[in-house]
Amino acid sequence: MLIEKLRGSLDRLRRNEDQLVLVLSLVIGALVGLVVVAFILLTGRLSARMYPAGGAGWRRILVPVLGSLSTGYLLWRYFPNARGSGIPQTKAAIFINDGRILFRTAMGKFFCCSASLASGIALGREGPSVHVGAGITSVVARNMGLSPKQVKALVPAGCAAALAAAFNTPIAAILFSLEEILGDLHATVLGSVVLSAATSWMVLHLVLGDDPLFHVSGYHLVNPAEFGVYAVLGVIGGLGSVCFVKLLLNLREWFMGLPKWTAWFQPVAGGLTVGVLGYFVPEVLGVGYNYVEKVLNGNIVVKLVVLFAVLKIVATAVCYASGNAGGIFGPSLFIGAMMGAAVGGVAHAIFPNSTADAGAYALVGMGTAFAGVVRTPLTSVMMIFEITRDYTIIVPLMISNMIAFFISKKLQPEPIYEALSHQEGIHLPTAETRALGEKMHVQDAMRPVTAETHSSADTEPHLHPDQSLSLALQRMGASGLTVLPVVSRANVNQTIGTVSLEDILTAYGVAKHIEP
Repeated sequence: MLIEKLRGSLDRLRRNEDQLVLVLSLVIGALVGLVVVAFILLTGRLSARMYPAGGAGWRRILVPVLGSLSTGYLLWRYFPNARGSGIPQTKAAIFINDGRILFRTAMGKFFCCSASLASGIALGREGPSVHVGAGITSVVARNMGLSPKQVKALVPAGCAAALAAAFNTPIAAILFSLEEILGDLHATVLGSVVLSAATSWMVLHLVLGDDPLFHVSGYHLVNPAEFGVYAVLGVIGGLGSVCFVKLLLNLREWFMGLPKWTAWFQPVAGGLTVGVLGYFVPEVLGVGYNYVEKVLNGNIVVKLVVLFAVLKIVATAVCYASGNAGGIFGPSLFIGAMMGAAVGGVAHAIFPNSTADAGAYALVGMGTAFAGVVRTPLTSVMMIFEITRDYTIIVPLMISNMIAFFISKKLQPEPIYEALSHQEGIHLPTAETRALGEKMHVQDAMRPVTAETHSSADTEPHLHPDQSLSLALQRMGASGLTVLPVVSRANVNQTIGTVSLEDILTAYGVAKHIEP
């Protein structure tokens, strides 16, 4: 009887799409939240066993090498789509495969990434969490019998849920899902993304408690002249981000050029690199959030934080390029914190009465590097704001972030996730190309009528001059017409022009003649 009632409820939900999306958003948020919490706990406990307190120094070389060797074989033999961060793979699933991600890939990412990060590989957990969340969402939605369009629409909700739990910043998770994964802040899936992220965040707090990722002291602006120092931090953060991205992409291109039979042990190059560096400088191992927290609270030596930033750039670039499982989200924050602490330390030494301590600059530096590397400036601002919950940090953060963003965009025009996809031979639509149809309007292709005419625009397909050409194409496709009237917004019965399919194609620069 109970099973029959459940089946009846499911059938009713399938018939009501709005209710189904609402329920699935909540279910996905809870499920992904639990999986990401398990990911965090598993990684932490494995790491504690591999690196026990007071352990011998040789572990810092042997463990990363063995970890990368074992996970490298598993990734090559069983989970080839689980390499790297998972952000490019998630975007490819949405825009190419109708949101289809195999359960096998999601589980491969979960276990291989847990082992990689626990062994000390210098990568992060946030990108892989997004991939795992997207995979779980895809599996659940497809098993519920949803159409490919509905599956594709729900996957960003799983991405937001995963990041909300992995980083404890639900608003930034929502923005990242829209800004980076979809490339559209006005996406119609906003409701499900918000619900899923909020649910996942609540699950995180229920299981692990209300403990922020970083404990930071209150931020305060000592003197308005500090804005100039934050601008300098933006320049240094932008240049550092470009160096990191270019090094990673060039190394990855080199590894991809090696014989294919070497793919299974290529990750050992990353394990050996981070092992050797970590033997002398243990702070390079893993994502390094514990060292970030020390720096955020002012525990720094300028020479050391500069060294940490440089070594982390090298270690992360080699680990990622050689094919290990893990993301660049966390390392970007580490690198940014070290660069910020270095700038703040120097500024505070020169102007002790006019600048805050180095911890404040480390905090801003985290967002600065993230904006320069990942190129999501809104997400980076909101992420740091959620960490501090202090509004006074917003202005210096925006100054530094935007400078780093523009420098990165100028010197490395292709964003990192887009470039990684291109190296795989996958060309996804960029935010610019997706927005092209919205930037061009009907009035750009309209042919004005010579005299005022009247039409029954209330019943026939029509357009307004300020509407997008993409909408014009949609209405032509729905109506089967190749010419539509353009009517005034002040008087819908007044036709002010016409627009044809040929006019639209000409506006887009497509040389195509439409036969009458």
